[in-house]
Formats: sequence, C-alpha cells, structure tokens
Amino acid sequence: MLKQQHLVSVAVMLLLAMVLFNLPEQVAIRIKAGIGGLFLPLFGLAAAGQTVLDSGVSATMSRRTLLRELANTRTENQQLAVRAMQGEEALRENERLRQLLGWQKQSPWNIKPARVIARDTAAWWRTLRIDLGTRDGVRPGLPVLVREGLIGKTGAVSLTTSEVILIGDPNCRVAVLVRETGEMGVMLGMSEGVFDHRLIDLSHLPRNSSVKPGQTVYTSGLGGVFPAGLPVGTIVDSRSVGHGLYTEARVRLAADVSKTREVAVLFP
Repeated sequence: MLKQQHLVSVAVMLLLAMVLFNLPEQVAIRIKAGIGGLFLPLFGLAAAGQTVLDSGVSATMSRRTLLRELANTRTENQQLAVRAMQGEEALRENERLRQLLGWQKQSPWNIKPARVIARDTAAWWRTLRIDLGTRDGVRPGLPVLVREGLIGKTGAVSLTTSEVILIGDPNCRVAVLVRETGEMGVMLGMSEGVFDHRLIDLSHLPRNSSVKPGQTVYTSGLGGVFPAGLPVGTIVDSRSVGHGLYTEARVRLAADVSKTREVAVLFP
C-alpha cells in the first residue's frame, strides 16, 4: 500500500514538472514565484532560528568565560593581598632585626639574635621558645633580652631550639638594683591577683626603703646569672610586709613579651 502511494506521488510530481515546463514563460515564472513565496517564510524562520541559536551559544560561552576570568581575578587579588601582608611583615621583622644588630654593635656584650618560634598556651607568660640551640653555643642559664630590657633566661636546650624562662616565672629570679636609691632586691614572680603580666613583685628591700613610683630598676650582677646594668623596669608602688621587717614593691617590666618576635641571647 505504501509503495503504491509513493509511486503515485512520484507520478504526480513528474506530471506537474512536465506541465510547468510546457507552460508559457511568463506563466511559469509567476507560478515559480508563488511557490517560492510559500517556502520563503520557512527558510527565513530557519535562518532566524539558527541565528538565535548561535547568539545563545555565544552568550553562554561569553558568560562562562567572564565567570572564569572573574574567579581567576579574585584568586590573583587574594594572592597579591597575602604577598603584600607578607612583605609588610618582612619589612617590620627586618627593621626589628636591624635594631637588634645595631644594639649589638653598641653593646659591650656578645649577643646572638634569635626568633621566637613557639609559645606554650598553658604557660604563656612564663616561657617561650627560640630558634637557637646547642649547635649555636646556647646552654641553660644565659640571659635573654630585647631592646627594651631583660625578659628572662634560657632553660632546657635542644640541638636547634631553646626554652626561655621569662621574668615572672618563679624559676627566674633576678637580683636587681634601684638606680635612684642604690637599694637591692630580688624579682620573685608575677603579682598575685593582678591581671597584668608585666607587674612583677620586687622583694627583700630594706624596711625603711625609699623607693618611689617611676624609679628605674636594673640588674645588680649579684645573682650569678645576669650581668649588671641590664634594664628591667620601673617601680609602680611599694608596701611594708612581714610586720614591717622589709619592703616589697611592684615593678612594671620594660619589655612587653606579648609583642616579642625577636630576642637576643647574651653570652659571657
């Protein structure tokens, strides 16, 4: 059945073609134009659809490209911001090291600069760790200081690192001298009940001590660990203790260990 319909369609097409070719030229041209006019909108619609499709694909690709470039730009900006911060920190560290080295040139002592590499959260105000060890000649009991003054002494030492016991730890007692009065005492540890890690108790002052707020405290050199003349801090206040047998004072340390990044180890 389908084959017969196909043959009939082919025969009709051939017949129309023969009739079209045998018509007068003017009539044939009009018929061709009419047939072309019937199919032209379909061709135009197809071309327009293809154009819209191409535009859509191009727009999609452009959006993807823009999003990819935007993501790349954001990543580059983040990397540049990190590098800028690292550069600023490097400049600050360089300046601090220059100050330490400049101080070393002016100092009569033999010192080696070191970086703080770790802090113990359980003993934040009592210890820290530096990047010098036995291979650098460090041993327990060496004074450690910053430009502002003394901060402590070396404790346990490994090959490449050392523990620093800070002033304020009971294991770091410092024999000191009040410059204005000549009175001597011992720095014992952090003041109790005071939430200030820089306030340290100064004991063993004479009972008739004349220390006053603002007077300066230096190492006396009598403790056998710290040489004389290292700045420690300033007197904040004083009180009589032990039923008036002696005087205690509170000293604010010159150095703030919470901001310490680099230190100097003092060698005899």
